Amino acid sequence: MQITPEVQILVLNGLILAVAYLGIFPTLEQKTLNRMMAIDFVLTAVALVVAGAWFWGTGVTFTLLFFETNWFMFTIVCFALLEIPLFLRFAKAHGIRLDGRDDE
Repeated sequence: MQITPEVQILVLNGLILAVAYLGIFPTLEQKTLNRMMAIDFVLTAVALVVAGAWFWGTGVTFTLLFFETNWFMFTIVCFALLEIPLFLRFAKAHGIRLDGRDDE
């Protein structure tokens, strides 16, 4: 069974986000926007490094709705589209301020 490159990236992003929202973020002692953004930066970098290891220099193109793109843009856009609803739900459930201020 052959898995398409798009599905590989979506599974990678899904696994990283599952670890983040089921494991890392709930265990944070202080759940703030700034802390989550710092961790998210690292997790996004992990997704890009793994996707790059798989597809950099291969010439594989990815279909993003009606557009052809490379692995880098596909990974970033899909990561963001998957994460936004997860983040908004998590922020609402934990009372995280979206204005970036850490004070109560």
